[in-house]
Order: sequence, then C-alpha cells, then structure tokens
Amino acid sequence: MAQPYHIRAAVAEDLPALLAIYNHAVLQSVATFDLKPRTEAAGLAWFTAHTGHHPLFVAEVQGAVAGYASLSPYRPMPAYASTAELSLYIHPDYQRRGLGRALAEHTLAFARASEHLHLIVSVITASHTVSLALHEKLGFRRCGTLHEAGYKFGAFHDVVHLELRV
Repeated sequence: MAQPYHIRAAVAEDLPALLAIYNHAVLQSVATFDLKPRTEAAGLAWFTAHTGHHPLFVAEVQGAVAGYASLSPYRPMPAYASTAELSLYIHPDYQRRGLGRALAEHTLAFARASEHLHLIVSVITASHTVSLALHEKLGFRRCGTLHEAGYKFGAFHDVVHLELRV
C-alpha cells in the first residue's frame, strides 16, 4: 500500500507553507521560543541556509506541505561542524499521524549517510512529551535539562537536550 505522504527536499515554492507551519507554532505553542512570527525575508534567509550537510525536508499529503524537518548547525564554531540540530514541525491538522516520525527517520538516514555528521541534537520544551517520546523511540538519549530557560505565554519553561550519534 502506498504511503499517505511523500517526503522530499524542500524547494523555494514551499516557503509560504513552511512559514505558516512555523508561525503557527510561534503563536500557539512553546515548541519554539520565538515570540514573533518569522517574516518572509527572515524565512528566505533561513531557507537558503539549509544546504549541503544541513538539509530541509518536507512531508506532503495530497500535494500539500504537512510538515518539515531540518538539520541546522549546532553552533557556529568550527569544532562543532560535525554536530547538527534536528528540528521537526508538523501542521496541526496532520499531527499524530506518523509524519514527525517519518520526517525524523528520513532526516536521520541522511545524517547517517553523511561523512560530515557525527552527532545530532534536539532541544525540546519539557512539556512536549509526545516529541520527547518520539525522539527517545528514535534512539536519542537525554543529556540535560535547562530549567526555566525560556519565558513564553506568562510562564517559564524547561528545555531538554537530547543527543544521538549517527
């Protein structure tokens, strides 16, 4: 049976959908600690930064972008070049349908095939128990918690750091 979704590399035409997904998370959740929606110009800069060892993948459902995963540089110093941060965002209408797992597995397969990547990290708000559980099922292990690291929606939030050697 065919998959109900298709995962592919993101293209520039996806940017409006990617921004809509991300900006929904900005305004409605603590999945990101951004407080203001990402502008089109900032979105374009973010999109164009995802090249080479730091790709951006989308999951399409019936031709619509339903979510995305990206690998980003963990830190700008050269010694961190083999470490990347995994980010996953799923449109609210498509959450809890396996898209996050499929996107993560696709992105991790890319990382494992890369001779340039050694460690993948994720930084997840502690209240996002579904995301934490998914990462742990994928083999990530918790390596630390920053308590009350972010302040959003009138409350402090802990963030959990997870790591996976690829």
